[in-house]
Amino acid sequence: MKVLSVSSEVFPLIKTGGLADVSGALPIALNAFGIETKTLLPGYPAVMKVIRDPVVRLEFPDLLGERATVLEVQHEGLDLLVLDAPAYYDRPGGPYLDPLGKDFPDNWRRFAALSLAASEIAAGLLPGWQPDLVHTHDWQAALTSVYMRYYPTPELPSVLTIHNIAFQGQFGREIFPGLRLPAHAFALDGIEYYGTIGFLKGGLQTAHAVTTVSPSYADEILTPEFGMGLEGVIASRIDNLSGIVNGIDTDIWNPATDPVVHTHYGPTTLKNREENRRSIAEFFHLDNDDAPIFCVISRLTWQKGMDLVANVADEIVAMGGKLVVLGSGEAALEGALLASATRHPGRIGVSIGYNEPMSHLMQAGCDAIIIPSRFEPCGLTQLYGLRYGCVPIVARTGGLNDTVIDANHAALAAKVATGIQFAPITEAGMLQAIRRAMHLYADRKLWTQLQKQGMKSDVSWEKSAERYAALYSSLVSKGM
Repeated sequence: MKVLSVSSEVFPLIKTGGLADVSGALPIALNAFGIETKTLLPGYPAVMKVIRDPVVRLEFPDLLGERATVLEVQHEGLDLLVLDAPAYYDRPGGPYLDPLGKDFPDNWRRFAALSLAASEIAAGLLPGWQPDLVHTHDWQAALTSVYMRYYPTPELPSVLTIHNIAFQGQFGREIFPGLRLPAHAFALDGIEYYGTIGFLKGGLQTAHAVTTVSPSYADEILTPEFGMGLEGVIASRIDNLSGIVNGIDTDIWNPATDPVVHTHYGPTTLKNREENRRSIAEFFHLDNDDAPIFCVISRLTWQKGMDLVANVADEIVAMGGKLVVLGSGEAALEGALLASATRHPGRIGVSIGYNEPMSHLMQAGCDAIIIPSRFEPCGLTQLYGLRYGCVPIVARTGGLNDTVIDANHAALAAKVATGIQFAPITEAGMLQAIRRAMHLYADRKLWTQLQKQGMKSDVSWEKSAERYAALYSSLVSKGM
């Protein structure tokens, strides 16, 4: 089977979050099921800088008003189609934001162009290759199935994966002529959304199947609390909705071989984590004692619950714990966390910024990772924690709920617990979870059991890829 995947981010070329990890790992995992995937992504400067010996496969003289070229290249096991359109992508900043952190005003055109190019490839424009199915990711690629519906495209099945429904690609009605869609596409069963244009909404209406990145999140987005205004559209597609939890690349995330880990280890050699723990203490200027080190590796935003962390930092120290934070985000939260480190030298350390190697080392050296997200479609950080024996302390929501087994009395007695869950998602709820962690940490036998059980968890892509392969096959066999 041949699949065209369309994504605005692909690890290891360009990444702002979990979307990149999924779109980079899933195609490789699908190889085991006889599925050949080509992934279309934008030619950002970071992408163009690292690809080597690309082959020109397509040229668009007028892709929504700009010239563009499709380049094919292999990179670290991925078969990539790079949309080289300098007018859209060759600019400073990130994939979506300018250097000042503001949305590019032409984001609608940049990602409509990506989707239009994808629909043309789906129609067989790429010489010698046509997909059997198209898989799109999030709002940036969601117009692909819209163009496939309204353009003269052969009927191919399509799958849309929602990684975070909070980001919907909503724009004013005035952009509609620039999309070059027929007038009747601006309708309730098309891209019209309360008088505006909804990229994700259009994808939800036109894709043959919709997936989310965990079963719990699939249930949650049917409610007003989590559906972000699209719960009605989601409900209308409930027969075509499924939740498939993400996996991680267990070759990259492997404490036995990870090149940035100072001392490698496994479930039977957990004592080797101690050297990594000392490295963490040195990096964050912590006191070198036996107190548990709680870590946070996250975007510093309200959604991620980082205000809760900032507000309870003093209590964590008062309970006898230490806290280290790696991430960046809202200026007020960065400032609050840095202030807590100033108040508690040797007990709290904060590093503002993105540091991939340090994120690996923190998982390998810290004792527990706190993930208090108010909503979390899947989450990958807790999976890394399980893999590395860094016990996850998670809010009971979305994929966090699906992937971490709470260390209640029954689960501990049955030796199946892998972490600690808490609800409600409040300061009091999180502090109670941290107290439970402190109590478990004091019993080194129980704590080691928790670490080992977590490390036994299957966090690979194998089962998830099998579910995607089954979904693809069912759609292709139906001729949708």
